[in-house]
Amino acid sequence: MADPQTSVVRLLGQLRGALDLATAVLAKRCASGGRLDPGKLDLEQVPSYELAWATAELLAAQITLDALNARTGELDRRLAWIFGIEAITLVRDRLETLYAELDLDSDVLHAVTRDAELRSLQRQLVRGAALHDTARLLARDPADLAQVPVSEELTLVRDQFERFAAETVTPLAEKIHRHDLLVPEEQLLQPLREMGVFGLSIPERYGGSAPDDEKDSLTMIVVTEALSEASLAAAGSLITRPEILSCALITGGTEKQKQHWLPQIARGQPLCAIAITEPDFGSDVASLNLRGTRVAGGWLLDGTKTWCTFAGKAGVLMVVTRTNPDRSLGYKGLSLMLAEKPSFDGHAFDYRQDGGGRLVGRAIPTIGYRGMHSFELSFEEFFVPDANVIGEEGGLGQGFYYTMAGMMGGRLQTAARASGVMRAALLAGVRYAEERKVFGASLLAYPLTGAKLTKMAARYVVCRYFTYAIGKLLNQGGGRVEASLVKLFACRSAELVTREMLQLHGGMGYAEEVAVSRYFIDARVLSIFEGAEETLALKVVARSLLEAALDANAARPQ
Repeated sequence: MADPQTSVVRLLGQLRGALDLATAVLAKRCASGGRLDPGKLDLEQVPSYELAWATAELLAAQITLDALNARTGELDRRLAWIFGIEAITLVRDRLETLYAELDLDSDVLHAVTRDAELRSLQRQLVRGAALHDTARLLARDPADLAQVPVSEELTLVRDQFERFAAETVTPLAEKIHRHDLLVPEEQLLQPLREMGVFGLSIPERYGGSAPDDEKDSLTMIVVTEALSEASLAAAGSLITRPEILSCALITGGTEKQKQHWLPQIARGQPLCAIAITEPDFGSDVASLNLRGTRVAGGWLLDGTKTWCTFAGKAGVLMVVTRTNPDRSLGYKGLSLMLAEKPSFDGHAFDYRQDGGGRLVGRAIPTIGYRGMHSFELSFEEFFVPDANVIGEEGGLGQGFYYTMAGMMGGRLQTAARASGVMRAALLAGVRYAEERKVFGASLLAYPLTGAKLTKMAARYVVCRYFTYAIGKLLNQGGGRVEASLVKLFACRSAELVTREMLQLHGGMGYAEEVAVSRYFIDARVLSIFEGAEETLALKVVARSLLEAALDANAARPQ
């Protein structure tokens, strides 16, 4: 048969053409006067959702296959091909739904299904015996899994944080989770400050470790993965808030604000939190309602925010605030405020400013993602000075744009978090499959166990290659839509992988004392925050894809 790499790439290329056609047709259906019509787009949520997912799955497979080279190990190569074959089926099935919705002829999809090389690939790589053989290869040296090549400098950084994660974070992770403790100051927060974790997204000229002339997404990915493998909540997510706030400041802050705030954020003094979501408005940022009323020298904030992670411990909150009372302006009436407060331990606080302003916080009990605590916040005439409006006078009404600038890096960082959790779960699954004996043999001896391990390992490999590729793209100044695509794909994958690894553990997987139960519970939050899966797919990914298709059509000679 033909080389698997060539065959899988060819078949995915055929589906790319079919997907491009569906995108163009759906774009025209959702347009009025050559521009996307929000009302029509909302009527096409089902095909738009399938479009976003088909694009994510196809891009993940294609990017990974493109990354393979002569230095890629046998395990990664085989797993990339296996996911490529799975992606052919996944994308084709989504396109069947799209083509039915759009009344398109699906002969091209049937041709892929009947392709002789696809059948040969399936026999060679994804039959039960072949998957089991790959699982044995995985078990021989799990450390070989997903060896994305990085520079020598990044390898040293990865080694440093993997040691810290294994020696310091892992021994604390179960206790923090089971007893809903706060991330400990002396054991974790202070050492991580000294290691420069909070300054990864901040340029060197402002006290961080990022280059002054470009982004450094890859270091952020490397560090996030290592810490998330040990604990998503106690370590892996500490970088997210400074990533979002520093990007918003770099995008919209005045030079004076950058000089004042960025060095402090880089030092982790103060820690920061992001207050966007409200009880009635989650991902619908344009409808946010917490209001800022102008007074002499600043603003009074009134309203409620929720799901504000680390708000108790944080000394500064980035608060998305409605500064223009005209609600018809939507997101154009929003600004970003930096609300300062003392740092509080525990699950609740009540802070009163001199002059009468008040901020009350209550930690929301959650099934997982414990350690940082997510708070509901109530602002009552809470004073924020004019100097703490990001961009000052020129930043009024720009809060949505500054927030989105921060969220792009936050979504990539979330994909890296998902990658770390997946790796932890997979390695735990491989160990357990080798050690656990049932019916006189190890779990790994059974073909179904091997098939599950292989398919989940393939998904993890693709997520990791995909994440690093988008990190490079962000470093080059692009990747806005791709950052959302990798977040979408990696977070769902983390749920699938951790679910299967918990299932592999049987009854023990349901026990809190076994780490895989924590991985599963923590992974569930990934598809919810930094842009809920449905909103991300519809309002960011599908919308961007359809707008691009309309722009491309307008640029063609008529």
